[in-house]
Amino acid sequence: MKEKIISEIIREMISSLNNEQLSKLKTTLEIYLYNVSIEAKQEADTEKKEVDYLEVFLSAKRIEGCSEKTLIYYKNTIQQMLDSIGKSVCTIVTEDLRTYLAEYQKEKQSSKVTIDNIRRIFSSFFSWLEDEDYIIKSPVRRIHRIKAASTIKETYTDEQLESMRDNCDNPRDLALIDILASTGMRVGELVLLNRDDISFDERECIVFGKGDKERMVYFDARTKIHLQNYLDSRTDNNEALFVSLKAPYNRMKIGGIELRLREMGKRLNIEKVHPHKFRRTLATVAIDKGMPIEQLQKLLGHQRIDTTLQYAMVKQSNVKIAHRKYIG
Repeated sequence: MKEKIISEIIREMISSLNNEQLSKLKTTLEIYLYNVSIEAKQEADTEKKEVDYLEVFLSAKRIEGCSEKTLIYYKNTIQQMLDSIGKSVCTIVTEDLRTYLAEYQKEKQSSKVTIDNIRRIFSSFFSWLEDEDYIIKSPVRRIHRIKAASTIKETYTDEQLESMRDNCDNPRDLALIDILASTGMRVGELVLLNRDDISFDERECIVFGKGDKERMVYFDARTKIHLQNYLDSRTDNNEALFVSLKAPYNRMKIGGIELRLREMGKRLNIEKVHPHKFRRTLATVAIDKGMPIEQLQKLLGHQRIDTTLQYAMVKQSNVKIAHRKYIG
């Protein structure tokens, strides 16, 4: 309670004092209130205010273009932390968050990647509070990025891709594999596509990526032929590009595509067959063939080039050839 009062006094004085004066005021308040006992009288009002901090933050993120799925993840993650720590937002300190993350990892047996994702959400929340002058300084500043072991994620081989194509028992699945392999689009982008979105003359289509951002993706001649064959074979009137094989021919969902590919992988004895692996494979092939990383970034729809670099795994044989070409 004492920390909350000090924080609120400092927050009220932010516009009137500079950083040095604010620091002096904070130190003085801590000294003079050290032996003072303060009791909270209106816990209900305090609890309501905590909910407001989170809701206002989520509203700001919604305006910035975050998807509802992302906002729900943010809300659940932050609310779980607030409930666990049991302190007001303004009085949460670095050690509270460090302890929470350590206990969460121990209890859930979570990976370092998961814990760092949670840390980044906390950082976004408290940094926003700092920018909006609700708190003086984000307690996450001193919690550094959690480094995880770098692992090379698998991609499909040419043989595996051809095996999947050869073993499709209907034109839809063949077109599905081709469009994932040649465009590198996300499965969430694929399920939103309609027939009219496809330009067969230019072999391209516009997809809506994360944050409802539009981008152009391109497909090859084989995909064009197989996609046209699939659409010509359909007898339904659904506008969706990919629909179920049986009536009432509903638009395919992410889960349905994942299940279909997983079943195919088991049947062909190919490990870890899922939509995202097509995207990673395309990125790797593009880098190996010399595609500039900036162009690949635009093709995949990444905001940060660091994300693109994580997708693209350069083959060791190509590193050897490059060394001989440029150095040896």
